[in-house]
Amino acid sequence: MPSQINKTSNKPRTLLTVRQVAELDNCSEKTVRRAIAAGLLEALRVGPGGRLLRIDPAAHAAYRQAQNW
Repeated sequence: MPSQINKTSNKPRTLLTVRQVAELDNCSEKTVRRAIAAGLLEALRVGPGGRLLRIDPAAHAAYRQAQNW
């Protein structure tokens, strides 16, 4: 019986910016940053020095569900 090989995709993940999340949620970028700082919305730091914030769409969906959107 041949063994099964799990292949992982080499496609880069599509991450959302703080601005995109704010537009989707119809709120300010400051509100999104507050949610990240409070630990309510998971974000990744990327770029030089980790200055840029990016949000995984799955983390955004979980945040919206927890906030009863």
